[in-house]
This record gives sequence, C-alpha cells and structure tokens, in this order.
Amino acid sequence: MDAHPAGDFLDWESAAWWVRTLAPAGPTVTRIEARRVGHALKDAAGQAPGIVADVTGLHAPAHRAQKFPTLVVDRAGWGAANVEMFADLTGSHLRATPSVAAQQGAAVELAALLGLLSTRVLGQFVPFSSRLFLVAPNIVATRRALGVDEADFAMWVALHEQTHAVQFAAAPWLPDYMRAQLADMLESMSDPGASRAWRTLRRLPHALRNREEATVGLLTQAALTDPERQRLERLVAVMSLLEGHADVVMDSAETHIPSTKAIRARFTRRRINPGFVAKVLGRLIGMDAKLRQYRDGAKFVNGVTAEVGHEGLNRVFDRPDNLPTPAEIAEPRAWVERVAS
Repeated sequence: MDAHPAGDFLDWESAAWWVRTLAPAGPTVTRIEARRVGHALKDAAGQAPGIVADVTGLHAPAHRAQKFPTLVVDRAGWGAANVEMFADLTGSHLRATPSVAAQQGAAVELAALLGLLSTRVLGQFVPFSSRLFLVAPNIVATRRALGVDEADFAMWVALHEQTHAVQFAAAPWLPDYMRAQLADMLESMSDPGASRAWRTLRRLPHALRNREEATVGLLTQAALTDPERQRLERLVAVMSLLEGHADVVMDSAETHIPSTKAIRARFTRRRINPGFVAKVLGRLIGMDAKLRQYRDGAKFVNGVTAEVGHEGLNRVFDRPDNLPTPAEIAEPRAWVERVAS
C-alpha cells in the first residue's frame, strides 16, 4: 500500500494489518476442495459477462468487462483490499491529525468493521480499480447453508458481480462521478470529530426509535446533517440502480443456471431471517439498508424494463443526467417519461 502522510487521520498500514488479524478464517475446507472452488469461481467469472450481455444487450461493455482481473480471495484479503480502496477514496478529504493514538484508534475501528463485513460479503467489483473480488470462504459457507448446487451457486454469484463490471464498462464516467460525490460528502463531514460524535450521540436515540426504513445505517443517519443526508440519498439511488440491476440479471439466466429459483428463494429467506445480534448490527451499520437497495433497485429495473425493455434501461449508462433520482427509484415511470420516452 502506498505511504500516506504522517498527519493522516488514520494509519492505513495499521488498518490493513488489523483487518488481516481480525477477519475470521471461515469454514474448513480440504486443499482439493479449495482448489476446486477457486477454479469454479474463476471459470464462472469468465463466462458471466457473456451471459450478462445476452440478458441486457450490453455486448461491447461485456467484452471490455471480460478483461478486468478477477481475484479469488479469503476474508482477510477482501478486508485489506477495502482498506486500500478507502485510503484512496478518503485519505485527502478527511481532517488530518498528528495524534498517533487517534490514527491507531481509527485504524482499529475501520478494521473491526471490515472484519465483521468480511464474513458476509460474497463478492465485490471495485470500480475505482476495475477489479473483481470473489470471497471464497463466504461463498463456500453460504452454499453449504443453502444446500444448493456448487456450480450453479458459483455462477449465480459471479453473474451478480460481473453485472457490476459490465455496468461500469458501459458507463466509464461513473467511477469519477461517484468519487466526486463521495469527495463532496467527505469535505462536508470534515468538521472536528468531537462535535460530530456528540451530535451523533444526541441523534442516535431518535434514529433508533424511528420505525421508518432507513436508506443508510442508523449511525450514519444520526451523524449526517440534512444537506449531507440528501446528498447521500442521491448516491444511494445510484447504488440501488446498480444492485437491483445486478439482481434482476442474475435471476434472468435460468437457461445457464437451472436452480436459479431455488437459490433465490433460499437466499432470500436467509437474508430476511437474521439472528438477533445480526439484526441489531444490521440496523446500526446499514446492512438492512443495503438489502433495501437490492429490493428497491430491482423494482425500479423491472418497472423500467416492463415499459421500455433493457434497451431503454441501458440509456441510464449514457450520462450522469440519466441516473435515477431517489424519487424515480420509487416511481420508475417518472424516469421513463424523463429519459426513455
């Protein structure tokens, strides 16, 4: 990882070390099984862009996406890659501190959060580096829990993540757009940590009592000002589009994945029936809000394609003005009338 200034707000090298230390190892597998899973995931990732193209009509972007590197990693490897991504995205936008103790404390906090998330993520396409990560221990553990076909599940996961790769290949301007939106958010949030923390603590009880579904985690919701929340909701609308689109594509490939309906049914039951601790953590850090992105985004994509097909939906990748607003995610016809009519 590249070196960062001594006065950075977080010790990134330390965060990478801690996340490798804190990330649980995952299920036990034999060397033969590990090799088989790795090969299956690589093969599925190689085939998936072509299937995405068949569903969406995005043939040229799929051809470009097929050239992006695929990495099959463990939980620690996924966590370390995300430390690297956060360092790249946030390092120059958050208030620096000369305090070694503060830098180390922030490093441990980030590593602990990523260590928790590392047990849940199946895969991730990172648009800022055009790399696809497939988290083998979680794919193995989830497939065992669901009791579904190994090859089908590998392809199902790969389809979702490679759909993201195709999306960003179709919209090469999108990573810079997201980076700029995030930079604006971070610059706005760079007030002194103590005042931000105090405001968060004051607002958190109200956020916990609020029974409305949050678009972000409750901790984030409590920390943000109203303008920041509106800016974040615009980003969430984009993420809802991307996640919902990927979910629709992965469920539209039954000719390639015969057990698609069984996988989706069992996976959805697992999503909506978490344990108590997972449920509380989900509300606090935004895991349940992430599930809402999948659901709302899929409704948007299905609503748009029912009106204008995938060809009409693909106009969303032409330019930033074609991205759906938060209101349009909830009302697909409004987007169709504005962009694709």
